[in-house]
Amino acid sequence: MAEQKYDVIVIGGGPGGYAAAFMAADLGMQAALVDPEENPGGVCLYRGCIPSKALLHVVKLKQEALEASEFGLSFDEPDINVKKVREWKNSVVQKLVGGLGQLSKKRKVEHIRGVAKFTDANTLEVEHDGKSQEVSFEHAIIATGSEPASIPGLEFSKNIMSSASALDLPDVPDSLLVVGAGYIGLEIGSVYAGMGSKVSVVEMTDMLMPGADRDLVDVFAKRNKELFEEIMLETKVAEISGKRKLKVKLEGKHEGEYKFDKVLIAIGRKPRTKNLGLENTQVETDDKGFIKVNEQRQTAESNIYAIGDVSGEPMLAHKASHEGKIAAEAIAGGKVAYEPKAIPAVVYTDPEIAWCGITENEAKAQDIPIKVVKFPWAASGRAATLGRSDGLTKLIFDPDTERILGVGIAGKNAGDLIPEAVLAVEMAAVAKDFSLSIHPHPTLSETIMEAADVLYGQATHIYRPKRKKK
Repeated sequence: MAEQKYDVIVIGGGPGGYAAAFMAADLGMQAALVDPEENPGGVCLYRGCIPSKALLHVVKLKQEALEASEFGLSFDEPDINVKKVREWKNSVVQKLVGGLGQLSKKRKVEHIRGVAKFTDANTLEVEHDGKSQEVSFEHAIIATGSEPASIPGLEFSKNIMSSASALDLPDVPDSLLVVGAGYIGLEIGSVYAGMGSKVSVVEMTDMLMPGADRDLVDVFAKRNKELFEEIMLETKVAEISGKRKLKVKLEGKHEGEYKFDKVLIAIGRKPRTKNLGLENTQVETDDKGFIKVNEQRQTAESNIYAIGDVSGEPMLAHKASHEGKIAAEAIAGGKVAYEPKAIPAVVYTDPEIAWCGITENEAKAQDIPIKVVKFPWAASGRAATLGRSDGLTKLIFDPDTERILGVGIAGKNAGDLIPEAVLAVEMAAVAKDFSLSIHPHPTLSETIMEAADVLYGQATHIYRPKRKKK
């Protein structure tokens, strides 16, 4: 058994893992990536972000074709060939992960296929296809991500799907119950509803997208009131039984017994640390199972780092990528720290919901004084040309300094608009900076500028004079 030794070895090939390995290689270190798949990509590319967005694009095209009659273009209702949709989605995934494989080779990052387990603080045992090898390292970065959480006592099966198995698109059931109205549940629920399933949603809290500001969620709810068969808030699943037709017993506001062909469990995710051999190191976890790290993403074992979902909330691919680069640079001796002011969140439903920095909910919970200004997309010329005036842009800022603390956007392509807001929060911009920055016309980005203009009573396309101080 030949022993190999690397400067940096990354465990997990998702957006955090491959970003870390590539960064380590770019900084001149000998890097390796351990992952069971043929190419890097992780859950995000194989069974998460990318396949879900590909499927959402398909149902979006269908919906736009149906709505085009309002503009004078009439189409018959599109037929959906599930097999071809699945093949197209898979081709997108293969194209992207294949590209990552090529980038690994060009950077001379060794891709070791298999499942890794620490045997001590400098050694991994990697198993693949019944064979094992020992790999030594100076530094390791744990990027094993997370896995879908389930309801206690309930196991995933053919008809009780996780987000991962649902995105395989095995078929389009006549009826589907989505358990959990967070971004995963609503995105995948939108896909199946768009393809013809009668989708119902059950959620324990009193609102869709728990955590998001209600005024943004209201934009989604208003447009999609016909999309779902039923939305059952303040209700939870007590029991699921049956095989071919599932009997679901609900408790709470919508108590009763319901029948569905399939159920999607989308109640969150949990960090993936099982069987990693952490007990053979000094790496520590908290009471939720997340690995404890410092600002450099360094664990209690000084040569082992952890990034992405496994190191804490928010569980987002772009947060993991950023952490991966921080960890690699810290290992290289750089003076870096993970201290973002704004991590953007995007829900890729129709309309999209995006926000960054502090939310109104968070400000209220933390008793932080804020002022909020809003610009309705009904006053946006670009939104009108798209037939999508159902949007809202709002700025949250410090009432004394006018510093931008957070931004929320609900509307078409909100996810593509939020990076400007992220930069503003990170650069400590004030509302006047948005107001004085010339935005191209006609674009949806103008709604950010005009929201700032609302603060001064100078928004061109709505009349809201500034209140006089008493």
